[in-house]
Amino acid sequence: MKYSLRIKEMALEERPREKMKNQGVETLSNEELIAIVLRTGSKDKSALDLAKELLAQSDDGIRYLTDCSLEELCQIKGIGPGKASQVLATMELGKRIAKSNIHKRGKITSPEDVADFMIDEMIALKQEHFKTLFLNTKNEIIGYETISIGTLNASIVHPRDVFNKAIRKASANVILVHNHPSGNPKPSTEDIAITKRLSEAGNILGIPVLDHIIIGDSSYYSMKEHELF
Repeated sequence: MKYSLRIKEMALEERPREKMKNQGVETLSNEELIAIVLRTGSKDKSALDLAKELLAQSDDGIRYLTDCSLEELCQIKGIGPGKASQVLATMELGKRIAKSNIHKRGKITSPEDVADFMIDEMIALKQEHFKTLFLNTKNEIIGYETISIGTLNASIVHPRDVFNKAIRKASANVILVHNHPSGNPKPSTEDIAITKRLSEAGNILGIPVLDHIIIGDSSYYSMKEHELF
């Protein structure tokens, strides 16, 4: 039987909480940070062991935790509803902090600004999510919403859904964003067709589509920069 070293049995300077106190939170590994969130281990595993197991669930590592469910986490031996809730609450706080920076980022001046704003939220998603960023006359983000989830096609991404929300928010311009779970941000033929359709609708309504950004694996593709619409 493999013996698991409990955190209280570790050298004091190696314990995650002591290490954070003495060396700073930025020195902790992902495993150590998650162990602190979990607080305690299980009968057979330390909090660090459970953290390692959580991160080993997917090749995506910590990104996996940003898009998994309570039920998925509870399937891991030693992770009950309480620990699963602590992990998911921490992940959600991180997402909300990122969203709270909307007004601090100022106006959108480049595709990179859009990618920087959305990549943390979208990079780990297992399905395609199509979102619209709503901008005011200064190209400042005044909000954004998910329009559809699933493989893009003309039937699930309709101009009325995009621009109905844009009109309600009094948007001057919009930017389209979606992710490619494959990691390759290059647009498909369907992506290009949908973008042209939405751009035409936006021009008619006086709410131009400034760009369509596709998020890949730590990369992005601007359809406007490549003159695809």
